[in-house]
Amino acid sequence: MLKLNGFARQVVPLFEKYTARKKALLEAFREQLRLEEFRPRVLSSFVRNRLINEVYLPLIGNNLAKQIGVVGENKRTDLMGMLLLISPPGYGKTTLMEYISSRLGIIFMKINGPAIGHQVTSLDPAEAPNASAREEVKKLNLAFEMGDNVMIYLDDIQHCHPELLQKFISLCDGQRKIEGVYEGKPKTYDLRGRKVCVVMAGNPYTESGDKFQIPDMLANRADTYNLGDIIGNSEAAFKLSYIENCLTANPVLNKLAARSQKDVYALVRLAETDNREGLELEGNYSGEEINEIVAVLKKLLIVRNYVLRNNIEYIRSAAQSDEFRTEPPFKLQGSYRDMNKIAEKIVPIMNEEELLTVILSHYENEAQTLTTGAEANLLKFKEMHQLLRPEETQRWENIKTTFRKNNQFRGLGTGEHMGQVLVQLANFSEGLFAIREELQKGMQSSLQKDS
Repeated sequence: MLKLNGFARQVVPLFEKYTARKKALLEAFREQLRLEEFRPRVLSSFVRNRLINEVYLPLIGNNLAKQIGVVGENKRTDLMGMLLLISPPGYGKTTLMEYISSRLGIIFMKINGPAIGHQVTSLDPAEAPNASAREEVKKLNLAFEMGDNVMIYLDDIQHCHPELLQKFISLCDGQRKIEGVYEGKPKTYDLRGRKVCVVMAGNPYTESGDKFQIPDMLANRADTYNLGDIIGNSEAAFKLSYIENCLTANPVLNKLAARSQKDVYALVRLAETDNREGLELEGNYSGEEINEIVAVLKKLLIVRNYVLRNNIEYIRSAAQSDEFRTEPPFKLQGSYRDMNKIAEKIVPIMNEEELLTVILSHYENEAQTLTTGAEANLLKFKEMHQLLRPEETQRWENIKTTFRKNNQFRGLGTGEHMGQVLVQLANFSEGLFAIREELQKGMQSSLQKDS
């Protein structure tokens, strides 16, 4: 009893003080490292659609299995590689990877490429030119220091210097090593066998696309996927993803987002075919609710065709070199973000003219950020969707003709004698070509009269 009383009076209070002190120190260190900021937080508007289930998750899963391994007998020993996601903005690259990291239960260490900038070429925070870049490099080294259960996500790498990206070459091969600097001390991090994966995301189609360079040795170690384009035979799922992702944006369809996906697919099929035969819904809907939902879905299918056509043309134009262009570059995007912005304005009672007005208004507002390219992009948009008026058709042809002429003599100064001569010769040849066309038209008309 004396021993037990002494234990209760002395040892137990000391142990409780020890555990309380340890908890306080851990909480203080957790706040110092800001670990809560690095926990993945999935957006409430995130929709795990068919495209993610059937296309993206298998592709990304294969890459992550190569980087961090799998459980069981099939676990690989040669862990290596990197995941590179390419797309225009607004396709949910960051949201998708944050969702996957939350499912895996690992830290999502997002490194902001624009904050790092093109000036940073070293992993030493002391060499960063400003406070924001220094903070991002510190976060990167903190991820190396953690060394386990971390997804290192470099966002918008088109704003980063290629020399900085070269530092990740050895981390993405079988060595899984990288040189870093943590709290002023240089260290070599060996991450072999650790649950660490490297993901980079970029947008080569922006204004800084000419600076977008990935070192060849790093690109060879990466699995590259374009989330803004159709991958393999995923065309149907890609088209459907526009509708699925905008459910939470529309007030009428918002109720579907919290219900069964089977209902979504059945109602979309009803909107496409107008055939109610065999329609089975898991949720309880009144006839009026179904009519409203179908009316909105029909309008969203029309909007989807406009946005998808923009997406295809945007990527095609952005991937084209300037010297081969025959018309100004097309910069009006067709991303999920554009679809959501239009979807939130759709109501069941809209007619076709009102729907078209909403679509045109959205892209007219988007074009304002293009300043001098606004007119050309809007005319191209109308040409793609057969909306040009006769005077707009003539204006668009004049713009394309002037663009081709300027592109042909690009790099020649107006003050140079040779440049002036070439411009005059080009104008002379255009005049001869116009005369030839008129003569051909005259000959054809005379032949038709004779016949």
